[in-house]
Amino acid sequence: MRSNVLSLAVVLAGALSVTACDTRAESSPSGASCAERPSGTDTELERDGVRITGFDGGSGGCVLFEITHAEAGPHTYTVTFDILSEAGRVLYDTEGTVQDVTPGRTVPGRVSLSESMADPGNVSRVRIAKVRSVPADETPSPGGPCPDSGVRVYADDANAAMGLRVVSVRLENCGTRPYSLHGYPDVRLFDEDHEPVDGVRVLRDGSSVAGGTGADGPALPLVLKPGEGAWAGLVWRNTVEAGAAVDVPYVRVRAKSGADPVTLVPELDLGTTGKLGVGPWKKKE
Repeated sequence: MRSNVLSLAVVLAGALSVTACDTRAESSPSGASCAERPSGTDTELERDGVRITGFDGGSGGCVLFEITHAEAGPHTYTVTFDILSEAGRVLYDTEGTVQDVTPGRTVPGRVSLSESMADPGNVSRVRIAKVRSVPADETPSPGGPCPDSGVRVYADDANAAMGLRVVSVRLENCGTRPYSLHGYPDVRLFDEDHEPVDGVRVLRDGSSVAGGTGADGPALPLVLKPGEGAWAGLVWRNTVEAGAAVDVPYVRVRAKSGADPVTLVPELDLGTTGKLGVGPWKKKE
């Protein structure tokens, strides 16, 4: 997949999770139908297997779209849309998620627009900002039913300061038995095409990139009782000097050797630094 790598998208208040069960043509308070064909170039309305099929930018409006999945195995898709003014300025972003899209299927989706983020009179058109997809059995699970593994693994949004980035990988024991950890999560980096990223050193201890992030110190053995959690930090800088900047949308994480993998989407903007620091597992206080 090719798309512009943006900062971590924020799910805005009022934007609903996408479902594939209700994409009927509905009229919004503005009087327009969400099933109306949106205006825009082909590259704005279709990319990476996603096509916008309807748009109403009025108050309480929506975006209709379709996902055609061509990769192996079912995937969970997250699509980010830019809501644009007539002059082409991005007013805000919104995103929706469609789960378990199987190969060869075209699945419809719908996102309701925020009623509070912009003056509906300024909204002119919509475009696809980026498309991300992860294997359905590797989807992060911050909520919902406990996975078969008995643990949830997901990531926080990145904290940024002066070019320094920190993302916390969270693990929660949602099972019925103690869960042991010792050391560092196993981290593998993948690009937009889900191919391994070469030329980036994954270093143990966040202080290998910067101190004071909390993602440092010794790797101690942990035993998490049901309901307890742990975290490990990913630390990097987005400094750009000589050479081409490297952006890594996908990070596949195993909590420990033999654990089920989970594919996170932290959007690592590594610049030209060529390294990522991984902190040890620490018990959540």
